[in-house]
Amino acid sequence: MSAINGKTLLVSTAFLLLCGLGISGKAYTRTQVQSESETVKNKPNIVIFYVDDLGYNDIGANGGTLVSTPNIDQLASKGIRFTDAHSSSATCTPSRYSLLTGEYAFRNNAAVLPGDAPLIINVNKSTLPDMLSKAGYTSAMVGKWHLGLGDGESQVDWNQEVKPGPRQVGFDYSFILPSTGDRVPSVYMENGRVQNLDPMDPLKISYVEKIGQRPTGRENPELLRQQADNQHSDTIINGISRIGFMQGGKSAEWKDEEFYQVFTNKANHFIEQNAKKPFFLFFSFHDIHVPRLPNERFLGKSPLGIRGDAIMQMDWITGQVVAKLKAINALDNTLIIFTSDNGPVLNDGYQDGADNTLSQHQPGGLYRGGKYSAYEAGTRVPTIVHYPAKVKAGVSDALVSQIDIYASLASMLDIELDDKEAIDSEDYLATWLNSDTAGRTELIEESYTLALRTGDWKFIAPTDKTNPWIASDKRIESGMSPTPQLFNLKDDPQEQHNVFIKHPDKVTQYSQRIADLVKRETR
Repeated sequence: MSAINGKTLLVSTAFLLLCGLGISGKAYTRTQVQSESETVKNKPNIVIFYVDDLGYNDIGANGGTLVSTPNIDQLASKGIRFTDAHSSSATCTPSRYSLLTGEYAFRNNAAVLPGDAPLIINVNKSTLPDMLSKAGYTSAMVGKWHLGLGDGESQVDWNQEVKPGPRQVGFDYSFILPSTGDRVPSVYMENGRVQNLDPMDPLKISYVEKIGQRPTGRENPELLRQQADNQHSDTIINGISRIGFMQGGKSAEWKDEEFYQVFTNKANHFIEQNAKKPFFLFFSFHDIHVPRLPNERFLGKSPLGIRGDAIMQMDWITGQVVAKLKAINALDNTLIIFTSDNGPVLNDGYQDGADNTLSQHQPGGLYRGGKYSAYEAGTRVPTIVHYPAKVKAGVSDALVSQIDIYASLASMLDIELDDKEAIDSEDYLATWLNSDTAGRTELIEESYTLALRTGDWKFIAPTDKTNPWIASDKRIESGMSPTPQLFNLKDDPQEQHNVFIKHPDKVTQYSQRIADLVKRETR
């Protein structure tokens, strides 16, 4: 058994004693259906809070002294706070793809998508909500989607039902931003249909050329509430210029300041409607992604400026959803995973002053890099598991990855995975539920190159790519270099001393290990 998926019989046995879920039967298949009583019995609800661009140190529980996150900190105090937990990628679309499919995004060339990109998940591929449906779960996707919509064979008609989308890859209900807040179309979609759309004012989108008569940030900068870079200077919606051009659909436009309440209401309504059966809620925040436009109730409340206000808003939303779970007496039997899609970024297209109000706060903590980066702050993100009925609370230094959520939940529910399903996801449920249990011995960190964590060592594969915009526009060290990089994180957690020359054997070994993992085709 390889190091990446090996676990001792002792840990497995301890986990079974710990969980005591009492689920009968083994290896559900797509054609095997349990009775209603078996479906409901002893299965926890599952809520994943997936924050956007939240850095390791952006919550109080991880040491952020200038941020205010009381609701998140409360989850940490009664759950497991992980200090070495990772998104699978340093950018958003790849991380979302990996979490929902259980495979690294490079296997599908997944990258940050334009707003009119086709669905990046093959509808025939098993996904996390699809897998959970085998155990009787009802699933909802609420918030930022950014995994593409449509089949790519024809241009999306935003005035009709748009599919394939979330519902075609396993979600029973969806209320989403089609891509993300800085891209058009700037509208809500519920179950594949744009909300509040006037048929007399049809919606059209272009990422090729300007369409319609709406002003753009490039042509009318005087209309902007926040100045933007050239990429973000197309159609102006709600005083903010976006990426891409939007024509029509005026009645369907969102107001960014209303996200916090709109998404909270949709999530809590779903919880209420499914209170008597097991449910999975994937709450995918837009906060604290740009454009940062927190509601006025949070505006000016943080010493860190608008980014700090957005963090406070995100914390409030978390608290509201947790309060709803408590109100329906479901909190103790709900497995909550709170985490982020990648590390922090201050300058990501808009001049909102986030870097000028940073004070002594370090979003990535002591770690080097940030969003887009191969260094640790790119993927080492806040991660908390709260599950009062089963979790052994505490602080865990175990190495864990979001990519393992898929196989770990399958293990919890006694679902056997196919050989080619979620091929990179491993069963570390014992680690997710017990702060004293060891985690992975190795994992891949994906950015614009690949890095391998193994024990105390981290190897960043050399690359001829440069991507100078990461440093010049985002002011983040990319970690990309034509020279191999090798760090001992135990001695050098800030990745300041590249010791590859002293350890040529490790460079060869880790290079080959990455190559072997890339070639992997089955579980």
